[in-house]
Amino acid sequence: MAQPRIFKAGEWDTITPELAGWTYVSFSVKQFAAGETIVIAADDQERSFTPLSGIVTAIVDGEEIVFGGRASVFDGLGYTLYVPRDTEVTITSADGAEVAIASALATTKHAVRLVTPDDLGVEARGGGNATRQVATPIPPGFPADRLLVVEVWTPGGNWSSFPPHKHEHDHDGEAELEETYYYRLRDPEKGWAVQRAYSPERDFDLVETVRDGDICVLPWSYHTTVAAHGHDLYYLNVLAGPAPERTLQAFQDPALAPLQNEWPELGLDARVPFIPRYPETSAASELD
Repeated sequence: MAQPRIFKAGEWDTITPELAGWTYVSFSVKQFAAGETIVIAADDQERSFTPLSGIVTAIVDGEEIVFGGRASVFDGLGYTLYVPRDTEVTITSADGAEVAIASALATTKHAVRLVTPDDLGVEARGGGNATRQVATPIPPGFPADRLLVVEVWTPGGNWSSFPPHKHEHDHDGEAELEETYYYRLRDPEKGWAVQRAYSPERDFDLVETVRDGDICVLPWSYHTTVAAHGHDLYYLNVLAGPAPERTLQAFQDPALAPLQNEWPELGLDARVPFIPRYPETSAASELD
């Protein structure tokens, strides 16, 4: 039976439905050597490609798309290329790059689309020491089938994904969604955070330290994350599920949800937003 679980960096290569014990979401991070090319065949998966660092070139349906450019996830908002099902894509990096590749089982085909930092809001969310910065390259309103992608930056010492919430049941106010959390730390050697995933109904409680390159799979459970003091945290969320409508609706833990009522009085952490819209070097070609 699928259950929340953390895979440590170096112990996982690709999160597949078989590994996670679910149906829709797959996730990997590809390290491109200079000049390296990969070809992903057309199949029943829709995909997103988010450079974590470096610049890549994609060829999709004969169109060349150059995108990316940040030196790391802490140097700028990201570019994300969406590629629908039944579509082959070739990805090359001239100088080397690191690319997060997410996919979800899809039944309908949509258009190829490049999301640039111009398309993303510089959004501060939460309040007090639960303030974080959020960008959503593939939100519910995006023309895709099931795939949803969110980038989140949390300053050291702050809580994120708070109040704790879950995407477990498909009903009014909540959607059934599989979800991954892929973590990066500004200091990859010393940085750390803590992930909690819990379910009183299932008598389940996971509290674990996470470090750079770890990933958490969440088929169910309330969940929340806190960055250690002095260690800025990034995570990339990928979600997909059987819900008939594209939505990120979540059900908050009733015991903790009222705490957000204090946020207007507390105000936003002055450090947020702390990720700029543009890195020093970036590249993107427009789709016709």
